Formats: sequence, structure tokens, C-alpha cells
Amino acid sequence: MTFDALTLFGLVAVSLMLLFYAFEDSSPWCILGFSVACAMGSIYGFLQGAWPFGLVEGVWTFIALKRWQKRRLTGTTAA
Repeated sequence: MTFDALTLFGLVAVSLMLLFYAFEDSSPWCILGFSVACAMGSIYGFLQGAWPFGLVEGVWTFIALKRWQKRRLTGTTAA
């Protein structure tokens, strides 16, 4: 099986989304990492022609950024 650069980029983006989502309760920085991975997923979606995926991942990017900002301001972590 071979991967082109775009497929590899998408695999990395989605894998990072999963990783950061799993650990987001441990640190606000994991939420920021999740938002960056969502942005990568959005770029991947648009580049490969799946604009609905790119659009939804773009929305998730802004949701995660707002959650990161809120968590940083309150300084709370989940138990």
C-alpha cells in the first residue's frame, strides 16, 4: 500500500485530532492541539475536494479555539 503526500497529511491530521481529543481534559494545551489538528483536517478536506468535510472541520477549529480560550481564562481542568 502506498500513500501520497495528501493522504499522509490527512492521516496525520485525523490521528492528531484523536490523540488531542483523548487528552483534552488533562490540559488546555491539548484543546489547542485539537484545534490545530482540526484546522489541518479542514485543509485536507478542501485540498482533496471534500469541501463539506473541510467546512465542518473549520467550524470545529473555531469551537475548539473558544473552548481553549475559556479554559485558559478560568484555569480549570477536569477531574
